[in-house]
Amino acid sequence: MTRAELAAMIDHTLLKPGATDEDIERLCSEAVEHGFRTVCVNPCRVELASRILKGKEPGVCSVAGFPLGASIPDVKSVEAARAIQDGATEIDMVMNVGALLSGDETLVANDIAAVMRSCKGRAALKVIIEAALLSDEQKETACRIAVDQGVDFVKTSTGFGPGGATAEDVALMRRAVGEAAGVKAAGGIRDFETAAAMIEAGANRIGASAGPALLEGAEND
Repeated sequence: MTRAELAAMIDHTLLKPGATDEDIERLCSEAVEHGFRTVCVNPCRVELASRILKGKEPGVCSVAGFPLGASIPDVKSVEAARAIQDGATEIDMVMNVGALLSGDETLVANDIAAVMRSCKGRAALKVIIEAALLSDEQKETACRIAVDQGVDFVKTSTGFGPGGATAEDVALMRRAVGEAAGVKAAGGIRDFETAAAMIEAGANRIGASAGPALLEGAEND
């Protein structure tokens, strides 16, 4: 895999609450330099990132219901809509994990559907299932519900939960969604070897705050 091929799969991420304007500017500069797919920033930073990246290749990704997934569906929907209005081209929403653990599949589906209505035709939607909190059967259920709502990707983790991405979870999620959706691995991916293992397991998008470090070890273009 070449550096350019890997870079095109990376959402270069900065979701820390203390991120400054200067940090966002640096994130965007690195995304342009390395050819990352997007920068992923909190909703209040979308307008700045979009302005910096106007006319350049990297897109802007933002989040909804982040990091707990415990907001009500209408709030997540409005959050996504505003981020899109400010320039986001992709939204990573956190599923209502508590609803899934309670067996309330209807609420899980309605939650995703609410955000999907904001995104449809305007932005790609990824659903974070926070895999470390779920059994394998629950992970499969979460993926099925997400795909039924027409999402573009399922995603392993927020990076703020009890565990990050594992190759085993990525493989399970890829089997669960088949070719109906992409799989984004995120959480604890800090080097090329880990990123390559995720891609080998079936991921076609990587979320990482250490984007430049992931390219070290990839083949030169």
